Amino acid sequence: MTEYFVPTAESETEFIEKRSRFIGHVWRVECEEEAKAHIAAMKSQYHDARHNCWCYILREGTVMRYSDDGEPQGTAGQPMLEVFRREGIENVCCVVTRYFGGILLGAGGLLRAYTRSAKDALDAAGISVVRRFVLCSLQVPYHLFDRMKLEVEAWNGVIHETDYGEQVSLQILLPEAMVDPFAKNVTELSAGGVSIQTLGERFQAVPVTSS
Repeated sequence: MTEYFVPTAESETEFIEKRSRFIGHVWRVECEEEAKAHIAAMKSQYHDARHNCWCYILREGTVMRYSDDGEPQGTAGQPMLEVFRREGIENVCCVVTRYFGGILLGAGGLLRAYTRSAKDALDAAGISVVRRFVLCSLQVPYHLFDRMKLEVEAWNGVIHETDYGEQVSLQILLPEAMVDPFAKNVTELSAGGVSIQTLGERFQAVPVTSS
């Protein structure tokens, strides 16, 4: 499995365009049934809206679906889908609800509005990369704890768990290629007082943009 990108969190955004109200939602999903459940929930919640347009993409492009939900063909679901394809986002579901404001936007205006709503919702959700990490543990003296946090970040790692006892017990996730150089650097930094134990591998989502 190679690394791939997903939404960090679910989100909701809103804006008004010529009196039409556009409400965008984004979720991370793992299967088609989960995406369909979100779509159904939005249709129920916003049952009085003129349109609930949607799209979703599952891992490796195995499933890509979209709907204009009554908007002119090609002005809603497909441009929404393209937002996520351009960003390389997978395992994502997006619904954009439109309350019609009485002013026609035209095909170009609709395309821009649905594109903006999907992009705003993705920006609010944030983007995470799912990649293979090595899970490691180490015991850190308190006087080195702040420095160790900086070292983990500098080597593209993530602190997975922290336990405060006589020393700080850390479980960290490191990219596979960084484990050996990180261990060497920690040994030098602690004058041999801190050693690292590898516990196995796991795939983990790590934010690359803020939500």
